[in-house]
Amino acid sequence: MYYELRAEDTVRLPPSMLVMKLKDAITKILREKYERRIFRERGIIVAIEDVETSEQGSVIPGDGGIYYKVKFNAYSFLPHINEVYQGQIRETVEFGAFASIGPLDGLIHISQIGNEKFFYDKKTKNLSTKRGRGLKKGDKVTVKVSTVSLKSTTSDTKIGLTMRTEGLGVENWQSEKKEIKKAAKAKKAEAKK
Repeated sequence: MYYELRAEDTVRLPPSMLVMKLKDAITKILREKYERRIFRERGIIVAIEDVETSEQGSVIPGDGGIYYKVKFNAYSFLPHINEVYQGQIRETVEFGAFASIGPLDGLIHISQIGNEKFFYDKKTKNLSTKRGRGLKKGDKVTVKVSTVSLKSTTSDTKIGLTMRTEGLGVENWQSEKKEIKKAAKAKKAEAKK
């Protein structure tokens, strides 16, 4: 889920940035400091906006920089267990698939793709069942978060996803299910006649 946070900080404006407009320089510093960082209780900061700077800064003797008190909005993404997301498959591997959900990627273990058994094809680099249902790079999927382990970097952060629940999976799987149910109803109606 995405959150909007109002935050305050004190920013040191170095002498090299004094030629820039104050708000642009402060915004640049805040973005470098916070964006793409992960905070355990707030999630990953994806954007810094609406920066408000105090009119006057403070100077410390012997330091060439100027210190400004600032207020700003930070937008963060923090996934929670059982949240459902629309994502896209980034990569398929022997043990499952990686799907993007917001700014992070999560793993759909091969056992969590569906109720059928999936196999990895090394030639096509796709996952598929014996009945022909498949999962490949670029597929749009609906997934549910099953585990979240936020660490200090995105590469260390682990998110587990599942598509086993009814209504989840690749977009075209839902239309296949509807067609199968429709055919089954028609077959029952035909049998009753």
